[in-house]
Amino acid sequence: MEGARPLPLAGVRVLDFSQITLGPIATQMLGDFGADVIKIERPSGGDFLRTTLPQPDGTSFLFIAGNRNKRAMTLDLRTRGGREIMDRLIGRADVLVHNFRPGAMERLGYGYQQVQAINPRIIYAMGSGFGPTGPYRHKGGQDWLAQAMGGALTRRATDDAPPEPFTVAVCDFAAGMLLVQGILLALLAREHTGLGQFVSASLLDSMLYMQQQEAVCWLNARQEINWSRMPLNGYFQTRDGKWILFLGAFKQEPLRDICRALDLGPLHEDPRFATEEAQRAHRAELQAIFQRRVAELTQEEALAKLEREDILCAPIRTLAEACADPQVAHNEMVIDVPDGRLGRVKAVGNPVKLSETPAQVLRGAPEVGEHTDEILRELGYDDDDIARFRAEGAV
Repeated sequence: MEGARPLPLAGVRVLDFSQITLGPIATQMLGDFGADVIKIERPSGGDFLRTTLPQPDGTSFLFIAGNRNKRAMTLDLRTRGGREIMDRLIGRADVLVHNFRPGAMERLGYGYQQVQAINPRIIYAMGSGFGPTGPYRHKGGQDWLAQAMGGALTRRATDDAPPEPFTVAVCDFAAGMLLVQGILLALLAREHTGLGQFVSASLLDSMLYMQQQEAVCWLNARQEINWSRMPLNGYFQTRDGKWILFLGAFKQEPLRDICRALDLGPLHEDPRFATEEAQRAHRAELQAIFQRRVAELTQEEALAKLEREDILCAPIRTLAEACADPQVAHNEMVIDVPDGRLGRVKAVGNPVKLSETPAQVLRGAPEVGEHTDEILRELGYDDDDIARFRAEGAV
């Protein structure tokens, strides 16, 4: 666009060896804000997510979801040509990202110390399950494992509810965004020092970081915090079979206001519920009162009543309903993205909003090796070199 300002990360080149979720969503965030992200994949198959839960025509929307604004090349680091290309890529890169298990890149000859020797200015970013060092460094990492080991799944609303993982990859996304923060901080630090550094974020650390309030209360006072067991918080089914959630929070007299909204009378004067301690002791009775009353109302009626008293509340929606929400549309969180196979696809927009240099979608998710020749030519290789690399199996 004529007169458009350069994106914040224009001129930053990222070598992206990551796959599945943690790394790709981090590098997509960098690409959305202008970084030249080069997705480097194995020649045989590429990112595992390309073939995970595919459509009948082979399209994986799981892959498309996290890989826009990237160029793709294939590279076999076990070959002489692959290592030659890799050394040249490293020499011209600002950031390298991977989420292999600790030791994998070292065995290929491209651990942090090895890469830093080629380019001291490079930011070497690693996402992992449990951290690059320590007793679990070689354990296979996965989102649900981090949730299980991170202490969150045992806090349920009732004692008889079994542990159940969150149905979205909360640790992957938290670790991915923390990795982005680390990369950006390292790029800022490089402006002062001229040197790159090692950056890491793990699924386990991210799970614990998301619980810092609960953890600090426990570590210092052995105080257990479980928001789902707060007596004025809950989710309730309405007369029309739908669900709402409301919270008795950030109010001087929350129970009084809830009772006023739902026409429950002065429950806040009942000795069973007159204090926070009493409310906790009689939580089941109070929740049953809420449930019976909400069950008499439609979802629309219940929310309208609660909203009139400024009670924090929301409908519990399906993903389809959330994607169709007018606020979601206003926030441009469902967008059209170009796609080489399908022309255009729907995708989730960038949640970080900048007034002057907003995220942009310049290209859709690439095919395996789609830009290999283009990138090799940018590195100074000619057609004979490219033919040699292909004959060798380097690309």
